[in-house]
Amino acid sequence: MSEDRPQRVRVTGPPRQSSARPRSRLGDVHEQTPLGGVYLRSLLREQLVLAVGILVVVAVTIGALPLVFHLWPELADIDMAGLPLAWVLLGGLVYPFLLLLGWRYVRQVERNERDFADLVEGAEP
Repeated sequence: MSEDRPQRVRVTGPPRQSSARPRSRLGDVHEQTPLGGVYLRSLLREQLVLAVGILVVVAVTIGALPLVFHLWPELADIDMAGLPLAWVLLGGLVYPFLLLLGWRYVRQVERNERDFADLVEGAEP
């Protein structure tokens, strides 16, 4: 009687995960897929905006000093510790200011890169 029964057939579909597709967003970046390109462009855009912002701060603060001394010539007569105010500002105070801006820039860049790494590495299915 077992010969009268139809044979069981197992029906399957195509595999749900294709081996051609990277398993993480980091694979997209390394393989230079369009999605990886979007991630890289967003990181580069953030870094560019940050760099332009720092350059604007430098241009406005340090670049405005000659204009300030031109508009208010009486500032040239002020002495601090026996030196003219312009020398004190440009020869002494500018460097700690630039050091502070550089330190802040590096911290922001590292934070952007850390956020980018978290974004692309945290996509495991």
